[in-house]
Amino acid sequence: MTEEQTPASQQTVQKAPASQAKSTRKKWLSIVAILFIICAIIYIVWTVFFSHVEDTDNAYVGADTAQVSSMVGGQVKSVSVEDTQRVKAGDVLVVIDDRDAKISLAQAEADLAKVKRQYTQTQANSGSLSSQIQSTHDAIQSQKAQVEKAKADLEKATADFKRRQELSASGAISKEEYATSQNALNTAKANYGVAQAGLSQAVSNQKVAQSNLDANNALIKGLDQETTPDVLAAQAKVDQAQLNLDRTVIKAPVDGIVTNRNVQIGQTVSVGSSLMLVVPVNKLYVDANFKENQLADVKPGQSVTLTSDLYGDDVVYHGKVVGFSGGTGAAFALIPAQNATGNWIKVVQRLPVRVALDEKELEKHPLRVGLSMTAKVDLKSK
Repeated sequence: MTEEQTPASQQTVQKAPASQAKSTRKKWLSIVAILFIICAIIYIVWTVFFSHVEDTDNAYVGADTAQVSSMVGGQVKSVSVEDTQRVKAGDVLVVIDDRDAKISLAQAEADLAKVKRQYTQTQANSGSLSSQIQSTHDAIQSQKAQVEKAKADLEKATADFKRRQELSASGAISKEEYATSQNALNTAKANYGVAQAGLSQAVSNQKVAQSNLDANNALIKGLDQETTPDVLAAQAKVDQAQLNLDRTVIKAPVDGIVTNRNVQIGQTVSVGSSLMLVVPVNKLYVDANFKENQLADVKPGQSVTLTSDLYGDDVVYHGKVVGFSGGTGAAFALIPAQNATGNWIKVVQRLPVRVALDEKELEKHPLRVGLSMTAKVDLKSK
């Protein structure tokens, strides 16, 4: 029995390692299969739920801040706001001493009144010149009568002289009478010349009066007191003076928060001096700096979810992609990178993407310019 059982025991011992190896192989194949299935599931989950999102934490809050500047020069009379103060559009921020502006306005108004009076005077001159022309017409008629009378006197004196000249040849009249007739003829000639000169002068006076009337009418033809060039120019100066007076009261251009206030009472400011900034905190946006290899599928209008370091992940903002910057940050740097040099090292560039925020969400959870944000763009959204 013992000798017969020994070979069977040896067979059992030999089969045991083979069975164990086979079991080990099955175990490893199962592990590989499970790992493959897990990888497939992870890939599917990533493809379905995460591959349509591009995100970056290189994003910052921005705003189109309103710079408050002085449009007129002068001494600051009062300052009504402080840094961090919230203001509404139209609220008074700074008041500049307006006494000089009031004097300038009074001077402009006086000049306007003077010009209007000159227009009235020009209208009156037209009437006066018309009367003058009528007067010269009467003078011309009078001078014509004088010329006719002088001509008749000359003809009579000429005839008398001829008769006396004939009688003098026969000795019928005295030399004295002959000389008297000759003097009368010379006097008649002179009077006729004077009458003709007077007529020419009267005609010349009429032409001068007519020219003056035409020139005067040209200044006011088709115009009234409010539309003449001189009045319009004077009115423009009044409007400018009034505008300068109004500008001595500086008001908030938009709703927002006052920041960078650098004006004090008593300070003398010049035209264009920057006084403060007003940040419209309800109209903020985010500039998200995505890597260039993330932007292939990012389009304007796509939905964006954002979180801020200020509130954490509990507060989620919703926005839209507005557009892309015209260049990367490096392209517009104060000292741009010189990539043509021999020491070039490729660096992945980032392009700012403008994201508009929801004003209602900003009212509930206000942000400030410069705060850090995390932005996620949904590539499947329209």
